[in-house]
Amino acid sequence: MSSYVQRVIQKVVERNPNEPEFHQAIKEVLESLEPALQRHPEFEQAGILERLTEPERQVIFRVPWVDDQGKVQVNRGMRIQFNSAIGPYKGGLRLHPTVYPGIIKFLGFEQIFKNSLTGLPIGGGKGGSDFDPKGKSDLEVMRFCQSFMTELYRHVSADMDVPAGDIGVGGREIGFLFGQYKRITALHEGVLTGKGLVYGGSLVRTEATGYGLVYLVDEMIRDKGKSFAGATVVISGSGNVAIYATEKVQQLGGKVVALSDSSGYVYDKDGINVDTVKRIKEVERGRIKDYVNTHPSAEYHEGTGIWNIKCDVALPCATQNELREADAEALVKNGCFAVGEGANMPCTPEAVDVFIKNKVMFAPGKAANAGGVATSALEMSQNSMRYNWTFDEVDAKLQDIMVSIYHNAADTAREYGHEDNLVVGANIAGFLKVANAMLAQGVV
Repeated sequence: MSSYVQRVIQKVVERNPNEPEFHQAIKEVLESLEPALQRHPEFEQAGILERLTEPERQVIFRVPWVDDQGKVQVNRGMRIQFNSAIGPYKGGLRLHPTVYPGIIKFLGFEQIFKNSLTGLPIGGGKGGSDFDPKGKSDLEVMRFCQSFMTELYRHVSADMDVPAGDIGVGGREIGFLFGQYKRITALHEGVLTGKGLVYGGSLVRTEATGYGLVYLVDEMIRDKGKSFAGATVVISGSGNVAIYATEKVQQLGGKVVALSDSSGYVYDKDGINVDTVKRIKEVERGRIKDYVNTHPSAEYHEGTGIWNIKCDVALPCATQNELREADAEALVKNGCFAVGEGANMPCTPEAVDVFIKNKVMFAPGKAANAGGVATSALEMSQNSMRYNWTFDEVDAKLQDIMVSIYHNAADTAREYGHEDNLVVGANIAGFLKVANAMLAQGVV
């Protein structure tokens, strides 16, 4: 590791103590940029890494709201606008008890490169709150979202910062947030993506991250003579990304045999029935264990262990650092030949090392799960044009973007001497576009 990279990492850790997820993301990206930094000494001279690792703006605010018992509750909200060199800040809002600045910084930093890889003009940002929507009534969620947007509206707009959904933020939450933004500003503009179809949303947005993940992994494995047809697939999670990844894998002839949530996982040797999972998760807001009530031949297991199931392809789609070194070793032992990250940084660095060492095809999250933000950017374009594309038109654009991301990352890895290492390829490809834009715009 060069002295320049070491110096920047050390400064980030000192300036942002007790934020291990952010430190992990910074280290993973910066270390992989060494070949590009050696070829472009002008980046160090211009302080690109120092500027890239410090958010342009961080906003933290109080979110007071009243629960159904009439008691005042207080949560912490935040929006971190990381980098706008290539376009307006773009990134989701996460509502989860684990949210704190370190998580949002990690996600916002990753978003810079993910958004760059799409080829679309969007910068990187992220936001959220430690509010937990689970177990809350619709009215409680509405009161929280309205309070949250009452502060956030000052910092977002269609041409400055366009949030979207993330964990805990689906169509219901986006609707409440948009309604409050419009109420305060009197503007009906594309300030949020993931909106309902009747008020400016885009077709395919619901399916986009899951579909996009499978499109990229499909291109990756086809490039090496493999296919989803007849493949056994294990997917962690059972939210939006996991559901639509399952649907697309099945459309391509694969069999998804397991899904999970924070309590445990379900195994169905005959293949997961995606319609049942949609009903449980999207309609009933239930738990994955409820799957066996409809499919008694399936098995439900408490806790972790999903990665011990024998499979050809693994798609971690739950949360960060869920797949660890021992899990990676189990997947390799059981013959898994490809892994695609549907969540943000779901594999630990040690797990990634295991995959690369054993020549398992590995698609990192900033490339593989870029389909959601890519379709969000397509929603922004439709809003600006006051026009809607058909499902097939958006889906075709999404597939083209994901295929292009794979080849861009693969070609860049090869150009910089790291053939078949998409981690290095994706990081450098995403970085170069942003770094050159920053150079062109001066010291800002």
